[in-house]
Amino acid sequence: MHKIHKQGGFTLIEILVVVMILGILAAVVVPNIMSRPEEARIAKAKQDVRALETALDLYKLDNFAYPTTDQGLAALVSKPSVPPVPKKYRKEGYLKKVPRDPWGNDYQYLNPGEHGAIDVYSLGPDGTPSDDDIGNWNLED
Repeated sequence: MHKIHKQGGFTLIEILVVVMILGILAAVVVPNIMSRPEEARIAKAKQDVRALETALDLYKLDNFAYPTTDQGLAALVSKPSVPPVPKKYRKEGYLKKVPRDPWGNDYQYLNPGEHGAIDVYSLGPDGTPSDDDIGNWNLED
């Protein structure tokens, strides 16, 4: 008597259906994103600012103060050597690396900030201080 071994896997029809669904989704989503690249960059910058602010809050919880302006956002990646050196710095840091904004520029950091305890912001599309800056003080705009 021969035993029939059924092999697991996907049928050609199942794969075609998935490819078709992905194609339909791409046809709907991609034009919406591609027609608004600047809006997508602004949304990304806002997301990054929120993430940086959260990492800074964790730093403050551990060390009872935010990094100084001189220590900058690099203090989230590696323990600062510039005084005041934090005593309870996490071995793994608070971020793997500091991201660059969607326009390829560094995020800015001030402590004390002009708009609050700290300011974390992108200089926006023009790369200079202006009304289009995206900071932790105007994320709801």
